[in-house]
Amino acid sequence: MTDHPRRVTRALLSVSDKTGLIEFAKALAAHDVELVSTGGTAKAIAAAGLKVKDVSDLTGFPEMMDGRVKTLHPKVHGGLLAIRDNKDHAEAMKAHGIAPIDLLVVNLYPFEATVDKGGGFEDCIENIDIGGPAMIRAAAKNHDDVAVVVEAQDYQAVLDELAANKGATTLKLRRRLAAKAYARTAAYDAAISNWFNRQLEIDAPDFRAFGGRLIQSLRYGENPHQTAAFYATPDKRPGVSTARQLQGKELSYNNINDTDAAYECIGEFDAKRTAACVIVKHANPCGVAEGPNLVEAYRRALACDSTSAFGGIIAMNRPLDADTAREITKIFTEVIIAPDASEEAIAIIGGKKNLRLLLAGSLPDPRAPGLTAKTVAGGLLVQSRDNAVVDDMTFKVVTKRAPTDAEMRDLKFAFRVAKHVKSNTIIYAKDLATVGIGAGQMSRVDSARIAARKAQDAAAELKLAEPLTKGSVVASDAFFPFADGMLACIEAGATAVVQPGGSMRDDEVIKAADEHGIAMVFTGTRHFRH
Repeated sequence: MTDHPRRVTRALLSVSDKTGLIEFAKALAAHDVELVSTGGTAKAIAAAGLKVKDVSDLTGFPEMMDGRVKTLHPKVHGGLLAIRDNKDHAEAMKAHGIAPIDLLVVNLYPFEATVDKGGGFEDCIENIDIGGPAMIRAAAKNHDDVAVVVEAQDYQAVLDELAANKGATTLKLRRRLAAKAYARTAAYDAAISNWFNRQLEIDAPDFRAFGGRLIQSLRYGENPHQTAAFYATPDKRPGVSTARQLQGKELSYNNINDTDAAYECIGEFDAKRTAACVIVKHANPCGVAEGPNLVEAYRRALACDSTSAFGGIIAMNRPLDADTAREITKIFTEVIIAPDASEEAIAIIGGKKNLRLLLAGSLPDPRAPGLTAKTVAGGLLVQSRDNAVVDDMTFKVVTKRAPTDAEMRDLKFAFRVAKHVKSNTIIYAKDLATVGIGAGQMSRVDSARIAARKAQDAAAELKLAEPLTKGSVVASDAFFPFADGMLACIEAGATAVVQPGGSMRDDEVIKAADEHGIAMVFTGTRHFRH
């Protein structure tokens, strides 16, 4: 690829976000670039004392229909699309009085921002840009001759090239800008189409598009030989993508994945009702607890599996305080994420230079609708977010013995946690804290046994007379296909069980529970998480 320089003699600028516009326009004028503009952009440039031609003077047509039609004209698109070295194109330009446009600067109507602030249907429709994407795509297609800029952060790159190449841009830059331009219009159209689908309650549209804005390039993916990057979608859900990182090393791919898992889980715990802490390792909670305050919730979560918590991710549902910060810094932790933090807590965490502290501002709403997607070979699996919440469920007692009030409280806690643990999931809980977690096993019996074994290990470390699974309750994310999984839980000391129900052998499982004097409730809601 040669440099293929193209001198910029005329630029068309039409922007809704005017950040850096005047400085950029002044720099272009200093390179003897003729400025053409539209509406408010033209007024802003003129007000700065710069000479600017209104696009209406270029086309010979006024803006009309409330500005919906202003750049959709051959004198605009001909100037963008004409191949400069093509004789027929040059003759057509001359015959129809079409002047070349060598630089296009457009950022689109703020559709995403309008949706984000809760704009009404008609307001959102009016913020769908038509002329902008059409011009962007035209200029990007003709990048051999035309440079296209879709956001202010690329102004300086253009100015640097003009300064280095006597007022010209290189093909390398124009191709990079063209690729970015198509990605921007694709993300813009994805936001619009997904908004329409939500408005029309269409769950499975014929075409599904997703778009995102780069947050950061990552050092690598799950493993060092994989490349990775982190993108923000238009969904402004509080969490790792919206959080402010106060300190610590750059987040890795695995950090981001685990932090998201931790914060989604902590979002289940209403901060007005209780303090809560979630500790995550490899995308699974290894300890979750409620408490009268954060430091007590943290200690109780840590007690579930302090071995796995080493190098883990910690999420809090309330602002991080100094006492909790001091306690956390006693062991190695990768990331802390909370809605906020006190200045004293920030200073304490500051003593651990590699510990990342993220402040998300608020908690994610567990009831909020949304989409999740994962790739499979040649396709995407898209589904609605699992926004079923324990507090909205009816717990149906199916055994002769009903749970006590204390058991019911712990059953709800355990099922709240089970939603965020990889299937097959078994959660032992006692006094609003996990005391054993079995995750991701191919057999539900194995999950029950592994969780019980972890509880035995924790008891040994804490020098307890017996594991905390004695007198605990159990949550299963899906039904017990046989009684054996539940019997393993009973053997570990569980006295009450919550599960979705729905197995062909529910009667057998219920009978086994009754034979052992166990209370069991069905939720009717499954929480598979693969």
